[in-house]
Amino acid sequence: MNRRDMLKAAGSAAAITILGGVPLDMSGKRNEANVRSKDRKKILVIGGHPDDPETAAGGTMCLLTDAGHEVVSVYLTRGEAGIKGKSHAEAATIREAEAKAACKVTGARPLFLSQIDGSTEINKERYQEMREMLEREKPDVVITHWPIDGHRDHAVCGILVLDAWKRLGRCFDLYYFEVMTGSQTQMFHPTDFVDITTTRDRKHKACYCHESQSLQGVMEDWHIPMERFRGIECRCRFAEAFVRHVEPASVV
Repeated sequence: MNRRDMLKAAGSAAAITILGGVPLDMSGKRNEANVRSKDRKKILVIGGHPDDPETAAGGTMCLLTDAGHEVVSVYLTRGEAGIKGKSHAEAATIREAEAKAACKVTGARPLFLSQIDGSTEINKERYQEMREMLEREKPDVVITHWPIDGHRDHAVCGILVLDAWKRLGRCFDLYYFEVMTGSQTQMFHPTDFVDITTTRDRKHKACYCHESQSLQGVMEDWHIPMERFRGIECRCRFAEAFVRHVEPASVV
């Protein structure tokens, strides 16, 4: 399928299902009865810092919880280095509270891992931590950072998730999101689009729960233009874009 055909398919499919066929109700109204219990999925959205899941996939998260699916917002760090003039402990307390407030808007359950903002690591212990978390949570779908990213913490997050996906036998569908494409995320060519027109306002409300980050400028300069651009690509007003990771079964 060439890119033009892919965009046509994405544009027609986004209003019914997303991310490999997860059923949705596009009304924008939260209702756990929207999906039958056998169709209910568990989706983990894993970001490097508080605010990454919301800015990258907040509209999709709202659509998923509205449809009755279980969504977990996983934060690799607590954003310890993200508030100038605050100690790591002080910043972590503030940003964890902000993340929990954002999750109340999206309907997601917050989950925090133990890495440190700005000092994330890739080693045996960190691979194990990610793998064990995914084994406990048993997701149907995981959405995380595209590993080719100029921000160290974003790249580390994506690499750790990719390794766990392979070691766990590719037992969940793996997708990647984008963050400030061109500045941070690089070489990102979407395979899937989600129309977030009905949940965009709630997404922004969740993003602005991260008050310590003063996101107004970042939203206006990066995320909002990207929502419009991805919407143009899949023929709707506003959209979020993802890359699905697919490998031949023979690849080890």
